[in-house]
Amino acid sequence: MRRLALALCLTASSLLTGCDLLGIETAPQIAARKEAEGKAIGSACRHAVRSIEDCFRTNPRAGKAAVFAGWREMDQYMRDNQVVGMPWSENAGSPADRAASEAADPAHGSSHDGGSGVAPRSGSTQRS
Repeated sequence: MRRLALALCLTASSLLTGCDLLGIETAPQIAARKEAEGKAIGSACRHAVRSIEDCFRTNPRAGKAAVFAGWREMDQYMRDNQVVGMPWSENAGSPADRAASEAADPAHGSSHDGGSGVAPRSGSTQRS
């Protein structure tokens, strides 16, 4: 009877070691994943030159402490390495979309004649 119980315990323990392979997450793994996601959200917000308040508002399900930690780490990294943020824009489409819109409206896009494509302000003088 003891041998059967010992064999059953060994078999059960060897089967349970494969839980990681099945994708079953434990509570510490879930907490670590949420922490990493929050830090990624915060650092992305900082790189996109968005305020921390705006980041909290647009990501209400992310943990505020993790988002702030990621934002702060990215802020320090950007200051140390003199990285310029990339402002986020809702209307920033793909390069093909921008090329199509520039072709449709050449006054706002780059022109093919080598000009800048930007019309001068009225009343201003151009210097050569």
